[in-house]
Amino acid sequence: MSEPLYRPNVGIALFDREGRVLIAKRLRDDGPEIVLPGHEWQTPQGGVDEGEDIVAAAQRELWEETGVTSAVYLGESSWTMAYDFPPYDGPWHRLSPFRGQRQRWVAFRFTGQESEIVVAGMRGGMEPEFSEWRWEALDRIPELVVPFKRAIYEQVAREFQPFAAAG
Repeated sequence: MSEPLYRPNVGIALFDREGRVLIAKRLRDDGPEIVLPGHEWQTPQGGVDEGEDIVAAAQRELWEETGVTSAVYLGESSWTMAYDFPPYDGPWHRLSPFRGQRQRWVAFRFTGQESEIVVAGMRGGMEPEFSEWRWEALDRIPELVVPFKRAIYEQVAREFQPFAAAG
């Protein structure tokens, strides 16, 4: 039997004009993607389709999860990093074939009005993943996410620090 693969994934850091990042509160577990009390927050992220450009995937996921289209590209990570899912004994799930996710990150500056941000809406046939959202300081985000994603968020906080300047 072959070793489970990592699912291609993109993480998104959406910065407001004051340099804070949009985070959203997860509604529930999503198969092996679990939610732990006190660590329900994360930034938008999602799968990258085969052959899909990473920035296009980030724009699509940002819209699917937040409704945001008013964003300008700032940059992307110079690295790809993976995280493993915690052990999962539940029923088959779309993420079950994967060991975890391999991520690239893209940063955008939000240029719209906050009324554009709707995390609880259904777009692209996808059920909402989040119940609420807020802006947060980039360096605080790693302590708000589930522990199995923390190392990636720490790397994002270091690499995307220049984008945290007011824009």
